Amino acid sequence: MTDQNKSAEKPWGGRFTEPTDAFVERFTASVGFDQRLYHHDIIGSIAHATMLAEVGVLTTEERDTIIEGLNAVKADIEAGTFEWSVSLEDVHMNIEARLTDRIGVTGKKLHTGRSRNDQVATDIRLYLRDEIDVIAEELKRLQTGLLDLAEREAETIMPGFTHLQTAQPVTFGHHLLAWYEMLVRDAERLQDCRKRVNVMPLGAAALAGTTYPIDRSITAKLLGFDRPSENSLDSVSDRDFAIEFCSFAALLMTHLSRFSEELVLWTSAQFDFIDLPDRFCTGSSIMPQKKNPDVPELVRGKTGRVNGHLISLLTLMKSQPLAYNKDNQEDKEPLFDTVDTVKGCLKAYADMIPAIEARADNMRVAAKRGFSTATDLADYLVKKGVAFRDAHEIVGKAVAFGVAEGRDLSEMTTEELARFSDVIGEDVFDVLTLEGSVQARNHLGGTAPGQVRAAVARARKAL
Repeated sequence: MTDQNKSAEKPWGGRFTEPTDAFVERFTASVGFDQRLYHHDIIGSIAHATMLAEVGVLTTEERDTIIEGLNAVKADIEAGTFEWSVSLEDVHMNIEARLTDRIGVTGKKLHTGRSRNDQVATDIRLYLRDEIDVIAEELKRLQTGLLDLAEREAETIMPGFTHLQTAQPVTFGHHLLAWYEMLVRDAERLQDCRKRVNVMPLGAAALAGTTYPIDRSITAKLLGFDRPSENSLDSVSDRDFAIEFCSFAALLMTHLSRFSEELVLWTSAQFDFIDLPDRFCTGSSIMPQKKNPDVPELVRGKTGRVNGHLISLLTLMKSQPLAYNKDNQEDKEPLFDTVDTVKGCLKAYADMIPAIEARADNMRVAAKRGFSTATDLADYLVKKGVAFRDAHEIVGKAVAFGVAEGRDLSEMTTEELARFSDVIGEDVFDVLTLEGSVQARNHLGGTAPGQVRAAVARARKAL
């Protein structure tokens, strides 16, 4: 066989006079990772063939033969009998070649009116749309678990922190609802992203559209897209939707990483606020006593790879001229890994969160350290007519006395507190208790147990 004939084996080989270098063939092939798009490639092809028959480019017999052949190819792939070929470069040409082997020349008509450029752009959108729906459900499962735990721990008092220093008492349920609010924003971003994913580029062909009398609205309806894309140049080169998804993922993983950091701290002997079930932890190969919170630690670590994928895609697109460029082959692996990582982390958290056991006594003891009701004492003085700045100084002196004595404000006598202000009376202890402090914050968004339960109820309704 001549070199010219060898090059002609490629679907694009007619213009070439020598075969592709063996290394270049391996270097440029994407079938090793894009074969996961096979399902979406096939349903996109079925819709394309259906549309071509509707507008008279294919006969109904050709359409039916193509669809039957595509379903047979899909069955081969799912049965594990399909042999993927690097020489055919990608998932699209592998499927088309197998289809042609099965049904003959009719298989070669499938690609009429389209290019791999608009084909792959469509496949990725179909794939990502399905994965977004899976991720949305897993995110909802995590949100539900957080609400259940927050409701259960609505009255459990713990220290609230700023700068990781004891600040004011809060309830554990209130703290968990702060996590929940982050996830609400994540869920909103995901659904907003889905709107821009669900636009169909098929029909843009290589970059300029096609001379065939296609009807893109038919294909869009068959594939469940909201609408066809407007501009053929942008259709094949746009990867904003993938970047936007990775941006959502980076923020979600940042939130999960923050959750993880607190879980790691709280399970330590120094905090001992919570217990994670053994099934979410591992041990040490040398230290028999260790119980390591590996799930939250690993989620925290995986945040870096997702952030990296976002930067990778932004960098990939930053200097590309219109329209499609081979650079865009590099969009898939970061996107695929981001999807896999997010799904895995969400599953781990959705399974783990409902199983958390709070060590309420330890949380309470910690909340009593660090003068967490000092702000309540300042508010008490203001309500007695003392200017806030003066009240701030008075309480600061009282805290300094407590530090020197090794006693919390609530452990001082009325006489000792009255040294710092003569407006302090016996009723001061109503605000210096932990329960009094959290109950006093009984407003929308506050940490009072009743407000936590009301917030949970609103959130359940919204979900």
